[in-house]
Amino acid sequence: MTRQNDHGQPIGDPVPGPFPRPRPPRSEMPGRYGRLVPLDPAHAPALHAAYASAPDGRGWTYLPNGPYEREEDYTDWVVGAAQSDDPLHFTVLDADNRPLGTASFLRIDPGAGVIEVGFINFSHLMQRSRLSTEAMFLMMARAFDELGYRRYEWKCDALNAPSIAAAKRLGFTYEGTFRQATHYKGRNRDTAWFSIIDSEWPAIRAEFTRWLDPANFNAEDRQVTPLRTR
Repeated sequence: MTRQNDHGQPIGDPVPGPFPRPRPPRSEMPGRYGRLVPLDPAHAPALHAAYASAPDGRGWTYLPNGPYEREEDYTDWVVGAAQSDDPLHFTVLDADNRPLGTASFLRIDPGAGVIEVGFINFSHLMQRSRLSTEAMFLMMARAFDELGYRRYEWKCDALNAPSIAAAKRLGFTYEGTFRQATHYKGRNRDTAWFSIIDSEWPAIRAEFTRWLDPANFNAEDRQVTPLRTR
């Protein structure tokens, strides 16, 4: 039943404090299959090599930056990105401490308790792996469990079918498309919006925990059952 105020008007549910929520720290997020660490210029050569080893440059199509043919140019970008607080960039390291991709928290709004994940650039060496799923889980866990955020957002170009599929697989709910929301690389971007809210997180967390368990993978390292966040 919808709450009402003294005037008989419908009002929202109470929101527990305190606000603002903490800003995400620039610190490690350890996992079972790898970890996220703050982006560092020292990661640039290995990251550039991982991206350059892809069969083509399609991984850069929907990102606002890149591609980078020269390692020096990518390093210049990393130097600047590593100093940013919003977006706050992280490098994904595998179990052998190889830098294989990056992701960030951005549009951080501690006052509202809202945070977005973006600038996701996983090299083909970690795509469709346990590590790629775990990296997204670790960032969600930091936002909800460690920092107490109420809303976790995912936004992408509405034409980016792989990103939309990933958002749905990871448990995000589609909320709509903002037409002509921005432009990049000389072209228009209609932006598809997705979110997870704190009331949904416990069930989603439990499903990630189940899927990431080593028992869910066979001798060929294939999943026994898929991630079912819906």
